[in-house]
Amino acid sequence: MIWWSSRSTNLLRQTPQHPPVLGRGEPAERERRGRRGKGRRRRRRRRGGKKFRRWRKAHSRMMSVVGAQPFIKPMQSSPSVSPGIQRRHTLPASEVRPLNTQDAISVFEIEREAFISVSGECPLHLDEVRHFLTLCPELSMGWFEEGRLVAFIIGSLWDQDRLTTDALTLHKPCGSTVHIHILAVHRTFRQQGKGPILMWRYLQYLRCLPNVRRAVLMCEDFLIPFYRKSGFKVLGRCDITVANLTFTEMWYPISGHAYMRRNSEAIRFPQHPLTLPLTKTDEHVDV
Repeated sequence: MIWWSSRSTNLLRQTPQHPPVLGRGEPAERERRGRRGKGRRRRRRRRGGKKFRRWRKAHSRMMSVVGAQPFIKPMQSSPSVSPGIQRRHTLPASEVRPLNTQDAISVFEIEREAFISVSGECPLHLDEVRHFLTLCPELSMGWFEEGRLVAFIIGSLWDQDRLTTDALTLHKPCGSTVHIHILAVHRTFRQQGKGPILMWRYLQYLRCLPNVRRAVLMCEDFLIPFYRKSGFKVLGRCDITVANLTFTEMWYPISGHAYMRRNSEAIRFPQHPLTLPLTKTDEHVDV
């Protein structure tokens, strides 16, 4: 049997046991559909929350495994490159090491640009640079940035209290004074504090040499404040003159070595000999 709805134009098939259903536009139908839509949205939110919780649990489990093994790197397949064209090891970003004769040209280029523009004279010529790097490379120090020399110090040993003209070209292996010939920084790396840092590292390195007792240098008057910040003290006017230039001699005491500094609080060496007051009985004793 077919029932016709008087309020709707749609033909609805109904069984005789059930009364006719109102059309879609009725308020009861809209309310029922609204409740059904709210239920769907609520179930979707619940399902989304469950998915997020499952993902967060899996992610935390994975991160705990990775955190327990921080030094294990994932295996990467090496590229199929022939051994002849494999890339060499990457140069260190910053390196400080002694110089050698292969660095002589780079040293002289930095020195020539730094000193000729200021004073018109080079402290060391190219053959003198090679001479000192051959005789005493352990008394030189260079700062390299990605394989490029950016700052350097060259020194030699001297065996007298004051500098003379021979100290400019001679190296005395039995001396206890390090004569610092030159400190220079490349022009593109100036005003970055590299000069004082390299000087500090050089002076700390000299403490490891057992026979070195002090370091001396000669400089122009406008450089005295710079070297004073590094701990140098004025010794007096230098007897050496180059053309019309005069210099001031400065010195730095090298006291204590690296192995002594570890126990500096427990072991202290007095600067002056220890003297005890004499008693009356000691005055009559002949030594």
